Amino acid sequence: MDADGMIDRRRLRRKLGFWRIVALLVAAGAVLALTYASGWRPGRLAGPGPDQIARVEVTGLITEDRDRLELLEKLKTDPRVRAVIIRVNSPGGTTVGGETLFEAIRDLAAAKPVAAEVGTLAASAGYMVAMATDRVVAHQSSIVGSIGVIFQYVDASVLLGRIGVEVNAVKSSPLKAEPSPFAPAAPGAREMIGRLVNDSYDWFVRLVMERRGLPEEEARRLADGSVFTGSQGLNNKLVDALGGEREIRRWLESERGVPAGLEIEEREPEKDGWGLFGSARSALFGLFGLDPTATDLVDALTGSGGHLDGMVSLWQPPRH
Repeated sequence: MDADGMIDRRRLRRKLGFWRIVALLVAAGAVLALTYASGWRPGRLAGPGPDQIARVEVTGLITEDRDRLELLEKLKTDPRVRAVIIRVNSPGGTTVGGETLFEAIRDLAAAKPVAAEVGTLAASAGYMVAMATDRVVAHQSSIVGSIGVIFQYVDASVLLGRIGVEVNAVKSSPLKAEPSPFAPAAPGAREMIGRLVNDSYDWFVRLVMERRGLPEEEARRLADGSVFTGSQGLNNKLVDALGGEREIRRWLESERGVPAGLEIEEREPEKDGWGLFGSARSALFGLFGLDPTATDLVDALTGSGGHLDGMVSLWQPPRH
């Protein structure tokens, strides 16, 4: 073989070796991603590990969150988890989002001790989530309460008239798709929405009566939409104690028989079942100033991930 042929052959071997390494790396990455998505984490092969207290964060707007509900279901059957702390820092959200989370926490509490630590804010549906636990602990200056329901709609008909836009509709009945943002509310629309809001409000009040052990008159007095500091909440029996995780540990150990000194481990939902890829997606969206909680690029660009449909139980501080 001449010198040129030997050189070409060596180059070919180097290229093949490079692409073999690339193929091995891609295959290894795919295997790691699949095992991570299936629930495997480093250290799990070594055994179940020591007992622990799980901490679950409920922050921001509360909506129907299948991933968080699945996490709570897993914690219920995890033998290592001796108790769960729900850390709430939320102004509320949709009534259905609060309801599903409330029911999931009550289901979890039937299996093991569950307590809530209120951070800055647990209002409206956020407070609904907190009172689903068996012990509500807030800080002195936390904000709790805002018990109630709201349905908001926009009447942009005057604005549309000024710019010369007319929106027409053919409806099967007068109350279909009412209230509409394109015209004043049809007769009976406000009464219809009022009945809907009042029904959900009565349900919310019944939850407060049941979970906080309050007579109906007292529960309705507190359920006028008012917010309270943690200290005021304690005086009004909306909160069980002031403090933080130390106070929760004391309660778990002295009253619920949880062993002392257990490590508190943060447990997070596995978004979309993609594990590592979901975390990378969130980090990438955040890097470019987009919504890191969005499930895809369209939601991230439009901000539709934070859109709330239907009735909400949400506290908003007054704007000046």
